[in-house]
Amino acid sequence: MKGSPGLALQDFKLRYNPALDGLRGVAIVLVLLSHAHVPMFEGAFLGVDLFFVLSGFLITSLLLQEFQSNDRLDYWRFYRRRFFRLMPALLLFLAAYVLIAPLLWPDLDDVHQDALVSALYLADYGIAFFDSPETLLHMWSLSVEEHFYLVWPPLLVLLLRKVQPGQLWRPVLLLWLLSTLWRLFWVGQDQHFYEIFFRFDTRASGLLAGSLLAALVIEKPVWIQALQKRMPHVMWLPLAIPLLMRLEWDNQAVMVWGLTVVECAALVLLVAVQQQRGLVYEMLRAPLLVQLGRLSYGVYLWHYPVVRYLRAEYSWPVVVVAGLAISIALSALSFYTIERWALRWRDRPKRAPDERRVPATAG
Repeated sequence: MKGSPGLALQDFKLRYNPALDGLRGVAIVLVLLSHAHVPMFEGAFLGVDLFFVLSGFLITSLLLQEFQSNDRLDYWRFYRRRFFRLMPALLLFLAAYVLIAPLLWPDLDDVHQDALVSALYLADYGIAFFDSPETLLHMWSLSVEEHFYLVWPPLLVLLLRKVQPGQLWRPVLLLWLLSTLWRLFWVGQDQHFYEIFFRFDTRASGLLAGSLLAALVIEKPVWIQALQKRMPHVMWLPLAIPLLMRLEWDNQAVMVWGLTVVECAALVLLVAVQQQRGLVYEMLRAPLLVQLGRLSYGVYLWHYPVVRYLRAEYSWPVVVVAGLAISIALSALSFYTIERWALRWRDRPKRAPDERRVPATAG
């Protein structure tokens, strides 16, 4: 293995862990419960932060794995893979929305604008400051993640070039703390809840928390190994998540400490399943949760307009059951058609620079 300037020389390879798909399944259920307005689950919108922490962990792990092997990042390859993973399903969803939304909501006059803002990944700041897209409110989190994908790889390389081997976790920890303090600053400025909630700059802390864990997993500082031995004592923290479900929208306690508690709880869960054994791992690798997690991106795309339509006519139990079933069906249709095709393009092997096409000859 080549020596990487900012990484301790330890072999690292990110392997598939079904419990991570199970955690995605839990997150998407929480988000759907929130949008279905289920009683006692007003704070279930915090399920999005489970996605953020997990995404930060996985993306940073992959980037560090590549940098560890090659002493560099192939930015084009990274963005190309992100494009084929995310954009085809998004464009299919938005095309269906543009065609069907006017039939379901004849009074809508901003359908095309909402679709355009969503496709350009501007929904986070669009919603925070311009109330657009109003009918595709859930697009904000995809925009937050996309902005992270744009900013984080070059910033990560810069940090790797500057820090001592095995010390990457220090500046990433600092960034996590600073991002949390930045959110608190705007709370102190009495900015509206929704203006803080939806923006990338005030919601990057979850993604950075996951990135911090990725750095700790690969660098393994002495103190983190000691902490791992005391994991049973911190496994109580994830039990705080159900208590947070009572936090209502527009409650600034979410911004002050609620998001941080969820981020820390998500980190504990991710650490708990790294060895792929134990009670938490077995719970999260339940087949139904894993399957739901594999379809979670599509379910997230489709669920909001489905739930929004159903909740205008039906009680919340019907909205939850029917909304989840319809969203899964549409997600599966998307996954086994256009997404499968896109993934084949994404995973095509890269042609060697000196490879030449040899013309076919007869005989």
